[in-house]
Amino acid sequence: MDDERDRVGRVCASLEEHPRELLETTRRLVGADTSNPPGNTRTLAEWLEDEFASLGFDCERFAVDPMKPNLVATLPGERDFTLLYNGHLDTVPFREAEWESDPLGQIEGDRLYGRGATDMKGAIGSMIQVARAYDRTDTEPPVTLQFALVSDEEVGGEVGLSTRLRSDRLSPDACVIGEATGRRESNSIAVGDRGYVWPTIRYEGRAAHGSRPMFGENAIDALYELVETCRRRLRRFDAPTDGIDEAILEESIEYYATHLDRETATALFRSPTVNLGTFSGGNAVNTVPSSAEATLDVRALPSVDAAAIVSLIRDCLAERDGATLANVTSKAGSYTAPESAIVRAVTSVAEDVLPTPVYRRFATGSGDAQVFRDNGVPTVEFATGTGTAHAVDEYTTVDKLRRNALVYARLPFEIARVRGD
Repeated sequence: MDDERDRVGRVCASLEEHPRELLETTRRLVGADTSNPPGNTRTLAEWLEDEFASLGFDCERFAVDPMKPNLVATLPGERDFTLLYNGHLDTVPFREAEWESDPLGQIEGDRLYGRGATDMKGAIGSMIQVARAYDRTDTEPPVTLQFALVSDEEVGGEVGLSTRLRSDRLSPDACVIGEATGRRESNSIAVGDRGYVWPTIRYEGRAAHGSRPMFGENAIDALYELVETCRRRLRRFDAPTDGIDEAILEESIEYYATHLDRETATALFRSPTVNLGTFSGGNAVNTVPSSAEATLDVRALPSVDAAAIVSLIRDCLAERDGATLANVTSKAGSYTAPESAIVRAVTSVAEDVLPTPVYRRFATGSGDAQVFRDNGVPTVEFATGTGTAHAVDEYTTVDKLRRNALVYARLPFEIARVRGD
């Protein structure tokens, strides 16, 4: 035990000795324009492969699309257990004219501005720095360390993580993803995500001249009223929580209540949320529209059966002769139980490293964590953040980068400890 404390102490001390290197590494990551689309990550992936190889990692690059390669770097550890750090290299696009800072990296005081600084090149920079710290201190990790840096996450593409997992050539025992799960004054660990149901609803009315609307049936008016009926009933739907720890639900609500009112935060998890995503209909201002179509984005906990949501929507549609359910796309949510080693380990280390409370919570949307969980890998998302992901003048801070690195560096030792190895 003393030996492991000494080793993790050396690794963390090495991190503390090179804060400027961490900042400059992250700026280099941000400086690579990997906006998706088109999502060209090739040059950045090549540099990362060289960097990890120089630190003694076994590296493998794979690609379905040559413009969007993915990298897996592995450093064997003492135990037969693989801890994976996952991050995506692509970012959402930006409009340079909207930014006051340089979207490809600008340091001002303790802040680094740029697209991806929070989502999620800041976390990747911290991961690289952790790999350097293990190398510089000649520390053998207690478990095998693996870094998977992938492309195409921001557009939900099929050329990144999903392809690799299906090939059975990536099979970690636990995973931490560097998604920004914190804001400026609060921090959290995402242990689950909500699923979605995307129904497409059509309504057939009756055309008439716009000067005599009483002779027709306005499909837009009718469909919007129907959407509002669906929205009201879904909001009253009492979501079952079978198999979900009540403490996780309460911490989810508490986290969102730090920047929403408590009633709204509660509604995120105790009932489905409904967003009217698209709405179309009509072809001329002076014609009563004869048809209209809408799509809804309904999100709910993984304990909620998509069939129950679809059934409620069908009941609403049955009340209007002109309404039909044209299509439904759905995906179940996912969940890593709080007693799992990865949740316990990340929680323990994060609470020790961070100055603010750490909430274990559900993410409202989904990403690569769901892909891992669907493939049987206990997974959490964790990185400090600033609440500026995808925003104009997105930024991170030196302190947040440093604390990310300290959590990631200590995690291998803590996960070995909680597993009783």
